[in-house]
Amino acid sequence: MGGNTFGQLFRLTTWGESHGPALGAVIDGCPPRIPLTVAEIEAELARRRPGASEFTSPRREPDRVEILSGVFAGLTTGTPISLIIYNKDAKSEAYEPLREVYRPGHGDYTYQVKYGIRDHRGGGRASARETAARVAAGAVAQKVLDRQGIQVLAYTLELGGVRAQTVAWDQIWQNPFFCPDAVAAEAFAARVQEIRQKKDSLGGVVEVRVQGCPPGLGEPVFDKLDAALAQAVMSVGAVKGVEIGAGFAAARLLGSQNNDPLTPTGFTTNNAGGILAGISNGEEIVLRAAVKPIPSIALDQQTIDTGGQPQTINIGGRHDISAIPRIVPVIAAMVRLTLADYLLRQGAIS
Repeated sequence: MGGNTFGQLFRLTTWGESHGPALGAVIDGCPPRIPLTVAEIEAELARRRPGASEFTSPRREPDRVEILSGVFAGLTTGTPISLIIYNKDAKSEAYEPLREVYRPGHGDYTYQVKYGIRDHRGGGRASARETAARVAAGAVAQKVLDRQGIQVLAYTLELGGVRAQTVAWDQIWQNPFFCPDAVAAEAFAARVQEIRQKKDSLGGVVEVRVQGCPPGLGEPVFDKLDAALAQAVMSVGAVKGVEIGAGFAAARLLGSQNNDPLTPTGFTTNNAGGILAGISNGEEIVLRAAVKPIPSIALDQQTIDTGGQPQTINIGGRHDISAIPRIVPVIAAMVRLTLADYLLRQGAIS
């Protein structure tokens, strides 16, 4: 019940709301004697932090994290790790006109019908602000993966219909969109400015690549690794689709085209995206996530109020034009959390 905990052996519980005093994460199952510092966690949080560039929300959150438990003398102790991030720049008064109105594209209506109560301030628990706790926990998960040489890299493949044509990993952190194509990044900037002037928003595609994942991770039937990754990434609010390897393109291929031939030196292609029968095969894991446009836009939209009466609203305030690029480290975090959990599960049987 509740849906606030993720994982089986490496377990994450997040808590907190967008405009509450703080939000945080509790990680249970992290192995002991792993070096962990606040700086390592905050380095990941900095990539998701609002106000980092002209292309993101101007909300100014420092996203400083405090480690409350589970770390001693710079090492994890094997006990629950509790992390807290205080909210510093919530402007709740801006949401007062929305107290009795359901915003299109948000969880306002569904939270109300499920619980009979909702926090209208910034979306409450349904806000993307909650993902700061996931990113913090994902940084801890990466420390577990580091012991096995597993690296997770996420970047913006597409934004507003403009797609990167090259993938140069050294370019990803050189532009505000976390795009591996410098030319595409410039086109992203122009597209964002165009849509901002129209008071609308954009969606896009995030791609994740996992290198160094050993073969054998994943469980038969219901707990397949690709199923777990899809569930993890789909749990991020703005994600509406996930594909692995060739993904939907596989539906348009012949079997002779889609199969990845095996040779004594390994696979010659990777349409499977590094996973066969739900178990990692040692190849690079490739995953893409479809990210919907931000639903808060300054255009007139039709909706209803809590009494069921029709209303017309437009939503001003401090909002992103797109969940990209800030969603990129969130998706990477969910992949890291999944892999850390499955790595520990594989260790339990081997």
